[in-house]
Amino acid sequence: MTQASPIAISANDFRRQWQDISKDALDAVERVGSSGWLILGQEVSSFEREFSDWWGIPHAVGVASGLDALEIALRCAGIREGDGVITSPFSAFATTLAIMRAGAQPIWCDVDDSGGLALDRVEELLASDRSIKALVPVHLYGHPLDPDRLARLQVEDNVVVVEDCAQSAGAERAGRPTGLAGVAAATSLYPTKNLGALGDGGVLLTSDPELAESARRLRDYGQESRYRHVEVGLNSRLDELHAGILRSALLPRLDGWLRRRAEIAARYTKALRGSGLSPITPSGGRSAYHLFPVQAREHTAEDVVERFARRGVMAGRHYPFVAPDQPAVARHGRTVGSLDNARKLASREISLPIHPYLSENEVDLVLEACLELGA
Repeated sequence: MTQASPIAISANDFRRQWQDISKDALDAVERVGSSGWLILGQEVSSFEREFSDWWGIPHAVGVASGLDALEIALRCAGIREGDGVITSPFSAFATTLAIMRAGAQPIWCDVDDSGGLALDRVEELLASDRSIKALVPVHLYGHPLDPDRLARLQVEDNVVVVEDCAQSAGAERAGRPTGLAGVAAATSLYPTKNLGALGDGGVLLTSDPELAESARRLRDYGQESRYRHVEVGLNSRLDELHAGILRSALLPRLDGWLRRRAEIAARYTKALRGSGLSPITPSGGRSAYHLFPVQAREHTAEDVVERFARRGVMAGRHYPFVAPDQPAVARHGRTVGSLDNARKLASREISLPIHPYLSENEVDLVLEACLELGA
């Protein structure tokens, strides 16, 4: 067996990121520390305002994780114990877990060739089952789903749409960002995301001021005022320190990072035409390229990952198991129809490195590893 090379090109490079952001980040640490205010203060409220302005959605509520943002959004939108919620079987497990934590039952529907929910199948399901209360579409990989169709489903089929935008910061379709089609959206600030904190965090986004106010209560023990608890809430607050670093060191660089992701994606797409790896492309709009997913034509995904590792390139798998196959949901939820496309993508998908600190030489080396697989 050939010895694998030390990983030289990783999926993310937080050391290079720190070299870039350290001065601004440390200035934010000093600002927060000297303020004497560490929880739900000026840094969080300022970040929420600046982030909502950047995204183009009126209200942002900072919470402890993307999972919490999605659960709180569902609860604030009126989803209750036992409600049926359609979602993707092919996503990070947090999507399914948020539905379960809200007390609802996940209903898994197949995906299309881009990895997003197959909206034709969703329409058929909603027409045949009027008991379904909500839809949680996932803008997987940063590829935006059709916002007009999502908005129409919400109105015509009387379902709540809560968008999982954990991977789609910066994506657009039909001239607008993801997250505007439904009553609310949730995104993640996990460090690997397009905008990631130096730790965990999440944001709920909405155009509804009452829903935003409800979310602010839920994240803070369900308090409407100090020591006055009007509902069963969570301890899910974005920290002042995270918010300070996000606003000073990370959010100002996000547009540049997105441009670099798009440049790398364009190089990959052009170079891989006719190769042994087929890019999984968006069905429309402009992707945020949180990931750059491909499918192997002649090799197994495991074989490709191993071959890349021998060349010092880290390739990822997103996601090798569909949600209904996870042991945690053995007695929860239901599957509608076949999940043929989801299972095919789960078995074949490989994610190429696409972080904004990749050098041109490193992109060349990734492409050499790809093209070595042959046509």
